[in-house]
Amino acid sequence: MIRRSVRAHTTPLYDWSNMEKLAHEIWIFDGEPVQFLGLPFSTRMTVVRLSSGDLWIHSPIKLSESVIEKIDSLGCVKYLIAPNHLHHLFLSSWVAAYPNAEVYGTNEVIKKRSDISFHASLDNSKGYAWAPDIEQELFSGSPLMEECVFYHSSSRTLIVTDLVENFSGQDFNYWQRVVAKGVGILAPHGKMPLDWRLSFMFGKADARKHLDRLLSWKPQLLVMAHGEIVTENAGEFLQQSFKWLA
Repeated sequence: MIRRSVRAHTTPLYDWSNMEKLAHEIWIFDGEPVQFLGLPFSTRMTVVRLSSGDLWIHSPIKLSESVIEKIDSLGCVKYLIAPNHLHHLFLSSWVAAYPNAEVYGTNEVIKKRSDISFHASLDNSKGYAWAPDIEQELFSGSPLMEECVFYHSSSRTLIVTDLVENFSGQDFNYWQRVVAKGVGILAPHGKMPLDWRLSFMFGKADARKHLDRLLSWKPQLLVMAHGEIVTENAGEFLQQSFKWLA
């Protein structure tokens, strides 16, 4: 496959393409931070190698030659996933680099990125090709945002973006840590950001149903786009994180 070079756009002083194997057939890439609401938001991409051998890419980070090299060492990119309308910033460069990949996003993402041709919506109830390896749940009930959440069954890993944020705070200054703690996204007590939580005023019943589905999977690992990964007893962490739904 011939791909457009990205070298001219990515000459970082630090290699943000760090790849780590999280569990069997699942890897994470920690990407370059982006500024959002006055905070340096870390970025993280999750890659699953499906039983078919194809790669499923969740919340793609900024693309570079180094990222391409590491991704290609794992297999063939088949699916690009934009799980909510905030996680699309680097999607177009991935589409250009992997034109044969199928692109999926929520209805909100698809509406927002009319410049990208999506294969299908994640809001559909139909089965997806990755279903033998990955289950999913559309977490709705808020007018502010919805997010498609995924569960990799063989590694018992729950994969989210903003549904839970759990920042260490080590990259924040004093006031940024104060703000992060105030909105509930500072580890080890991370949760959904305050503004999103408040928007469930009339949708808590829906949210509880979605949470019950997540808990029914009995995840052991919780990997999120922003913050410290929960490496054990993820179900207990989720129950604490979503106490606000009580």
